[in-house]
Amino acid sequence: MSGPADLLDLDDLLTETELATRDAVRAFVDEHIRPNIADWYDRAHFPTEIIPELGRLGALGMIYSGYGCPGRGAVEYGLTALELEAGDSGLRTFVSVQGSLAMSAIHKFGSEEQKNEYLPRMAKGELVGCFGLTEPTAGSDPGSMKTFARRDGDDWVLNGAKRWIGLASIAGVAVIWAQTDEGVRGFAVPTDTPGFTATPIAPKMSMRASIQCDITLEDVRLPESARLPEARGLRAPFSCLNEARYGIAWGVLGAARDSYLTALHYAQERRQFDRPIASFQLTQAKLADMAVKITQGQLVALRLGRLKEAGKLEPHHISVGKLANTRDAIAIAREARTILGGNGISAEYSPLRHANNLESVRTYEGTDEVHTLVLGRHITGLEAFR
Repeated sequence: MSGPADLLDLDDLLTETELATRDAVRAFVDEHIRPNIADWYDRAHFPTEIIPELGRLGALGMIYSGYGCPGRGAVEYGLTALELEAGDSGLRTFVSVQGSLAMSAIHKFGSEEQKNEYLPRMAKGELVGCFGLTEPTAGSDPGSMKTFARRDGDDWVLNGAKRWIGLASIAGVAVIWAQTDEGVRGFAVPTDTPGFTATPIAPKMSMRASIQCDITLEDVRLPESARLPEARGLRAPFSCLNEARYGIAWGVLGAARDSYLTALHYAQERRQFDRPIASFQLTQAKLADMAVKITQGQLVALRLGRLKEAGKLEPHHISVGKLANTRDAIAIAREARTILGGNGISAEYSPLRHANNLESVRTYEGTDEVHTLVLGRHITGLEAFR
């Protein structure tokens, strides 16, 4: 039987393994995240104590195999992202930065020595990684990055700045992208290297239970062994971004579903004019629209997952999911808040927190505008970025 958040019996499209993974992550969120998230968000606190638990769940570097990685399916990862973001976008972001960005870069482009050194500990949550691409003046256009790595004998020396880098202040290794005389290259930088500084950005109105930082690189000297040998050009970091964008297309549905179910429960309990507000036509129209959008988003996400598992997922496919699902999730969170009335601004209820977080999610890993133009290029065959 379908529930209020599954109008089309979509569970029938999932395997027993996928359902078991989803249920395990959902139970983790119910036990460890929901009772605490309002306080963490209010205090702008990221709970580092959950990191090993996420490792034990197999949520870190989930789709990668070998080197201690879980080797799970793409749909399992998507469901994990959805359930985590039903708790909070900031906590799903941790899994995305750790697994889809930092671990992805090392797994795809690193040397055997780098993979063996970093990935097993990262998969267990014993080592945190970050991914340094965005800069103060290079967001949607990473090709204009100013961070530069120059040769100095057998070493590399990095100088530059990165901004809005998740987890940087608690990371043990940073994947840093820099211009060189031979084009963009990637480096695995131990964060205790002299000249590397990560400073948390505060105060924030969004993603408060998460960590984003400024990074400065001042004559950071690295051996050649720190360079990711297979990473050449912007295609390398873009391939990592696509891994993260795929997870976002699933994750935002968790924030949407939690907002919708919170509003539904409230509407069934809240009485005005001697009847539950859920009995009023306008309220039912809002709830029905939310449920339909969530169902449509789940179908898109599941299609992306099956394409990914078949090795057929293309960048424009991902842009459909990231753009449409994030946009709809924000609309759902905002509409859910209206059902809560004045109580909707209280930290007791999740929709406004989700809406605030989703403003960040719609911006990182490609803004709405960027994904719109990716689709425009695919549709027309014409480049609109330059």
